[in-house]
Amino acid sequence: MRITSSGLSADIDLDAIDLFDPGFYATGDPHPVWKLMREKAPAHRQTLPDGRSFLSVTRYADVSAVLRDHTRFTSRRGTVLSVLGSTDPAGNKMLAASDPPVHTAMREPLNRVMSFTALEAQKPQVKRLVHRMLAPLADGGTFELAAAATAFPMAFTGLLMGLPEEDLGDLARLATMAVAPEDAMFQEGEVGGNLVTAHHELFEYLAERVGPSAGQDNLIGYLVGMDAGGRRLRHDEIVFNSYSMLLGANATTPHSIAATILALIEHPEQYARLREDPELVAPAVEEGLRWASPANHFLRHAVTDTEIAGTPVRRGEAVVAWIGSANRDESVFTDPYRFDVGRSPNRHLAFGWGPHYCIGAPLARIALRLLFGELARLVERLEPTGEVEHLTSNFIAGIKRMPVVATLRAGADEVLAAANEETRVPR
Repeated sequence: MRITSSGLSADIDLDAIDLFDPGFYATGDPHPVWKLMREKAPAHRQTLPDGRSFLSVTRYADVSAVLRDHTRFTSRRGTVLSVLGSTDPAGNKMLAASDPPVHTAMREPLNRVMSFTALEAQKPQVKRLVHRMLAPLADGGTFELAAAATAFPMAFTGLLMGLPEEDLGDLARLATMAVAPEDAMFQEGEVGGNLVTAHHELFEYLAERVGPSAGQDNLIGYLVGMDAGGRRLRHDEIVFNSYSMLLGANATTPHSIAATILALIEHPEQYARLREDPELVAPAVEEGLRWASPANHFLRHAVTDTEIAGTPVRRGEAVVAWIGSANRDESVFTDPYRFDVGRSPNRHLAFGWGPHYCIGAPLARIALRLLFGELARLVERLEPTGEVEHLTSNFIAGIKRMPVVATLRAGADEVLAAANEETRVPR
């Protein structure tokens, strides 16, 4: 998805804009559209040719209100536009597709193993994976950053879930198929069949790993044995939640990496600041998350007749909270179309808001801070060597191709060469 300036096109006709169309985010530019919606139509209803409809919410205050208030806007019917007009089979079985008290019963025990404190011990392993990701830069040739960024979070998530390393490449491909079934790069048939294939293979794979043999030292094993409000999770609930964790690894983190690095390439003065001041790593990560807004939207359904921004909302109506728009709201972010590695405050909504705030956010922040800290320490400059291609998806604002070449800083060759050698060791 293109990330543009604050300029508005005078000829935007909101009734002619299709925010459902995945292709719009691969080749189009939603930011002027969202800006116009924030100013003129903060709750805009779109009806598709087949009669399905949804209400688009674009202002920060309204987006955060929809995400926060589960009593008015439920997650049980699904949380992404791909389920519009149907019922999500994961409803009340998966953390992301449930409301309190079911959601709370599953989330509270998971919080204990997904907190910053609990994940602290994983930092050395994640740093090793950072070096493995960046190791090809030492060869001096073209580096396909988008592919590397996709493999990186799957590596540490797979480690936590107890999945074999040799399976992770296929799992990353299937996860991308599931969130971007319309993208030709990941298709293995018709669009509908592509999504069915991805779901079938992922669920079948995970179902085989749920059971007493899962062990207790990984996330799947933890789901098997955890107490969820006085009961154990059923087999299907464990599979659904394992699927959600796997997909989460392929949603926010890889596309935040690619989009942030692209922003640093396009704003070299910001990368210079980051290289010179390690204290900027944490705020730079937050700015990258705001800038990228990789989870482009979250879907909810109205529990009762209500209103948003003065617009009546019917019971059962689909409401889409556009994260990319909320994270450019001028009433919240000063000069929101400026990329600033030192931006503060920065209360972005990239990880959502309210009860469904991303449970993997601590792990993502640990990984992103280690990655950008090492990038600034080891790489003097990155330059594009080809066209950047964006993902065809209305859910994930992603980058699928981004070839770059690096100029390394003094001493980086030895660090990356050691990591490069490690990847050649048979496992």
